[in-house]
Amino acid sequence: MDTERQLTVTIHESVADIPAADWNACAGPGLDRPDNPFLEHAFFSALESSGSARAKTGWLPQHISLADNAGAIVGLMPCYLKSHSQGEYVFDHGWAEAFERSGGRYYPKLQVSVPFTPVPAPKLLVRDPADDGVRRALLSAAENLARQIETSSIHATFLPETEQAMAVEAGWLPRLDQQFHWSNQGFASFEDFLGTLASRKRKAIRRERREALADELSVEWMTGTQLTERHWDRMFAFYMETGGRKWGRPYLNRKFFALLGESMADRVLLIFARDGEEIIAGALNLIGADTLHGRYWGCSRDVPFLHFELCYYQAIDFAIAHRLGRVEAGAQGEHKLARGYVPQTTWSAHWIAHAGFRAAVADYLERERRGAARDQAELSRFTPYHRG
Repeated sequence: MDTERQLTVTIHESVADIPAADWNACAGPGLDRPDNPFLEHAFFSALESSGSARAKTGWLPQHISLADNAGAIVGLMPCYLKSHSQGEYVFDHGWAEAFERSGGRYYPKLQVSVPFTPVPAPKLLVRDPADDGVRRALLSAAENLARQIETSSIHATFLPETEQAMAVEAGWLPRLDQQFHWSNQGFASFEDFLGTLASRKRKAIRRERREALADELSVEWMTGTQLTERHWDRMFAFYMETGGRKWGRPYLNRKFFALLGESMADRVLLIFARDGEEIIAGALNLIGADTLHGRYWGCSRDVPFLHFELCYYQAIDFAIAHRLGRVEAGAQGEHKLARGYVPQTTWSAHWIAHAGFRAAVADYLERERRGAARDQAELSRFTPYHRG
């Protein structure tokens, strides 16, 4: 911590214990609200107030705040005490199994993240963007908390590269992964975007879009005051159907979606496919200052290519129409590559308490990083864009 000032650390077991104005001032310094919607106090509040992220579901809030001599909050770290490794998208199940086979206790652990959300975003939230001293103090406070409550580890996931570098300087272990993002090059239309692709890829996308809506299906975008509980009922049903297949038990409950609609409707985009009056598929997105964040999708019947249409192509259409610079379509998915989404590195940092286990994880991560670099270089060769 800075020697010139005293910073007071407080651990909060609910985001409700932190004034929204203070939280948002740290998550979006100098702005009316954070650029990234997932960093808003309202988003964390919806997760926790709904009961989706709470001790009973294995996500006990342990948010760290730092206050200056005057009592003003100058830094925050969204943090949870975890009793499992679900809903994180940076996988450490193998670490847990190895540590427990050797006689250790992996859980509980501390997770620095937005629950259930693989969104690249700052996690060392500071009121003054230039104050790296507060960022370092947040890392130190997390380590002290981990020692006090005797957790095995801390996992700060989907960090900016600069925050990962700061954590590594403090002795944390770096980890790399990738997502697929679409970048808006000032396109005036979807056809303008298609013009940058190789002919074969361009034709394939046009064919997929035609076939997705071939049975006279229609698509609508809904946001803000257009959203009603009926729309949320449909979206929740789609989410439950997909979540039940992918995860076994979906992470979010219906109350979360209601609270999201109440507090952040202007940052929500629902993209629906209709067959006449019937809504047969939907995709949920959140709208940032310069990025459309795609998240959940589902359907009530199988229609070829409809997933690509709603989640990828309509997202691009919306970004172009609203002059957004990027679409982030969530975790994993090499199939996104052929549809104009290119690999982007994501960063995490991990603090391990046990020295021997730390050495084993460090060795694993070194090998993993080399493999990830090779994979990304290989994938980059197969982007659909013109070369030369």
